Amino acid sequence: MIITIDPSTLSSHFEPRTAEESWEKRWREWGIHRFDEQGLGPSYVVDTPPPTVSGSLHVGHVFSYTQTDVLARHHRMRGRNVFYPMGWDDNGLPTERRVQNYYHVRCEAHAPYEPGLQVAMADDAARKHPPRRVSRANFIELCLALTAEDEKAFKDLWQRLGLSVDWALEYSTISEASRRAAQWSFLDLHRKGQVYQVEAPTLWDVDFRTAVAQAEVEDRPQKGSFHHVRFGVEGGGSFVIATTRPELLPACVGVAAHPGDERYRSLFGKRAVTPLFRVPVPIFPSELVDREKGTGILMVCTFGDATDVQWWREESLALRQVVGRDGHLAAVEFGGDAFPSLDAGKANAAYAQLAGKTVKEAQKAVVELLRDPGGCPSGEGLAPLVADPQPIEHPVKFFEKGDRPLEFITTRQWFVKILEHKPALVEAGERVAWHPDFMRLRFRNWTENLNLDWCISRQRYFGVPFPLWYRVGPDGTVDFASPILADEASLPVDPMTAVPPGYTEAQRDQPGGFAAEADVFDTWFTSSLTPQIATGWTLAPERHRRLFPMDLRPQSHE
Repeated sequence: MIITIDPSTLSSHFEPRTAEESWEKRWREWGIHRFDEQGLGPSYVVDTPPPTVSGSLHVGHVFSYTQTDVLARHHRMRGRNVFYPMGWDDNGLPTERRVQNYYHVRCEAHAPYEPGLQVAMADDAARKHPPRRVSRANFIELCLALTAEDEKAFKDLWQRLGLSVDWALEYSTISEASRRAAQWSFLDLHRKGQVYQVEAPTLWDVDFRTAVAQAEVEDRPQKGSFHHVRFGVEGGGSFVIATTRPELLPACVGVAAHPGDERYRSLFGKRAVTPLFRVPVPIFPSELVDREKGTGILMVCTFGDATDVQWWREESLALRQVVGRDGHLAAVEFGGDAFPSLDAGKANAAYAQLAGKTVKEAQKAVVELLRDPGGCPSGEGLAPLVADPQPIEHPVKFFEKGDRPLEFITTRQWFVKILEHKPALVEAGERVAWHPDFMRLRFRNWTENLNLDWCISRQRYFGVPFPLWYRVGPDGTVDFASPILADEASLPVDPMTAVPPGYTEAQRDQPGGFAAEADVFDTWFTSSLTPQIATGWTLAPERHRRLFPMDLRPQSHE
């Protein structure tokens, strides 16, 4: 197409906004970026990762799509039929946090629904008061309303910049088609035995009060301290460990040292006695212990880190969970089978000064308790705290969107099997043409360092629901071992409002009835399906086969 322009008709001043709007309108009318569904020639298919709808746009958003758009235009000019969609990752924790902050609200799962609820953006005066509690259904409505506004802002920017996206292919990860694809994928993985449910230690964010996946975790340098603490040994003697988490002393279930460390070899097979709480715990060898770190001998707690989880499983150690889901130390009582003690009275008196405190508050309190010789476990009459805390800086694991360190909390979660497929994932990575090529090694290292299966369940509200229910026994016990899966024809389904086949709404949460799975998918479980969502997958299988796999995937470092 050739257009002749009379220079005398041009303005002496260039108005970029006017030009942008004019050309964007013409491109849309001409359909020059449109994918031809009936096209018979070669295609070029782009998988555009959907940006998180955060409400905050910056120049990085522009840069991240420039290279993709240049490639799309290049192949379009070569005569290829370019499939270039745009999607919005509009559910998950980032969206919920934005909605909470924007409206100054918090979701109360069991609060009654308020029809027609209207909530304005909170001002400074409103933020001086506690957040308004709203029902799950009202909270989801607020999420949908705000994400619609944010998506419009994103779309307006992309169109102003002239991205050559085919907006007829626009989608969102909370749409009906996306929810159907995610739920269908889960049912398919369940049939293949690739997903499982288990109650186990899981990375947990105490502010969002949900599990998170290893891929969402980042290390942040934090100031801390080594606390040198004296432990006793049954039959006599003592030794000193160095720990950064003395608040987990009441959760201590073992002590480990390297099998080749001559300093501690005589202790293997014996039992240590913890300070303050006087709990006998086994001392065992492990090659995972770093002889050069601290004093070379350490306490195993449920749970301080991933290695504690590994030892707990391998050594069949006791489970003594003291950190609650809200990040406060839970109420426990020493003297029973779960929390044994050689002196329950003193143990409970010490723990009473920790219960209900945050992890940070409990750490300060336990350090003061360890300064008291009365807490000595060895009978030597010495204060368990051997020296003043030694300041250090060390990496601590956080949820990428979180504000407080992650904890390992024992909860019931759904997982996708990843670890057994690591060799296949690495091999698949070798078949990808990486630009720049060094990202191939980064992908390999990241994959090989995975040590947990993918936790896909989230204890949140605005997300794609798990399509299943559980039977409730006559005594009110929920049978998590045998879930009732939704029928594929009913997808997408919300088990919180729909009922499983053969049941009525009156049987919800009743003995002999059913209980809905309240968790939602990790948003990555849905957004990882963007090639399937954009191409139609289960809805248009022929179209999907024609376009899948895609030619280009622009990807961030994660």
